[in-house]
Amino acid sequence: MKLMIGIKMKNFEKTYKLPFKFHIPNYTLDFLVKKSLKKRNFKFIKRSLFILFNKQKNLEIYRILPEHKKILWINVSAPSLGDSLMDLSSRVLIQDRVVDLFTDTKNANLYKNDLVFKSIFTKKNQVTSSDYDLVIIDSFGTKSINIKASIASQVNYVGMFGFFNGPEVNRVLFNFHRLNQLLDYPKNEIEINSIAKCSLEVSYADKSIVVNSNLPSNYIAIALGGEWSYRTYNNWQYIIEELISDNKDLNIVLLGSGNALEIVKKINNKNYHPNIIDCVNKFTFNQTAEIINRAKILLCCDGGLMHSANSVNTPIIALFAKLSSEMQLTDAVTAIPIFDEYDVNNITTEEVMLNYKKLAKLVYSHHQGE
Repeated sequence: MKLMIGIKMKNFEKTYKLPFKFHIPNYTLDFLVKKSLKKRNFKFIKRSLFILFNKQKNLEIYRILPEHKKILWINVSAPSLGDSLMDLSSRVLIQDRVVDLFTDTKNANLYKNDLVFKSIFTKKNQVTSSDYDLVIIDSFGTKSINIKASIASQVNYVGMFGFFNGPEVNRVLFNFHRLNQLLDYPKNEIEINSIAKCSLEVSYADKSIVVNSNLPSNYIAIALGGEWSYRTYNNWQYIIEELISDNKDLNIVLLGSGNALEIVKKINNKNYHPNIIDCVNKFTFNQTAEIINRAKILLCCDGGLMHSANSVNTPIIALFAKLSSEMQLTDAVTAIPIFDEYDVNNITTEEVMLNYKKLAKLVYSHHQGE
């Protein structure tokens, strides 16, 4: 019972209240209705006690100061590629510091050529020195706190999400506004919203692999497959038919990971055309990002390749379901979103083609004017 004395009831608000003064798109009210108070408070208490037991409670601070020149950023709570790109997007705000990254093994390659992160760690024994001025922790989940306590036990830290847990938010905007707040608001709301986007640096070696793959110089790309059925569009083959019908000289590069192999097989069997290039599951994520970088437009659903397109500034037609586009996109990207409340497969091919033609007109007229 004594352990509970330091956990004040008002602190429970940290689990759902935005920690900065500016508004961002969020589904907090939906979360509070659906998630029981008991479950929310239990997770907060569990995390608070874990921080206390690991002797980290008194090390949390609430500002990143000029003297914090060497920083370790721990990001392991959301290991998907897309979440990683979103949650680390705001690193550009501290590119004047020396920043190392501790992340999940499968995400390490995303940052091997990064302009901000100097060293990338995926295991505790790789961190041979705790000589950091500050640690940035993605969230106060037990995994992140355990890593921090193990490799930099006496170093002060700040939290990005901290105790905030559960409500859906625009993760890019959250991370930009949160880091801006920790830096004591050097930028105003308009400035942050205008620059908030993912970023990804592709290595020279990966660029060379793409160059040597002999792709056409002018093409659009389509991202196939997906992890969730409601975010996996099953009508791309009809879109391809219409695209080819409209422009027989159009080159279309098909992209995706292993979960797109069956889809691309069906497309190749039905829509064989010399201008359709199958690149599904043939390149790494970073190499695929470079293919997207060279594309005029990417057609996609909400997912990792959409975030990679935003990272390399390729215009997108993006299909969304359940989570609206305002929860995933920002003012700093070029996108035409199409949304259905339940399933992307409720979006008609006519809607996709109509919006593709709008974006194509914009993109190609821009390139002609250069």
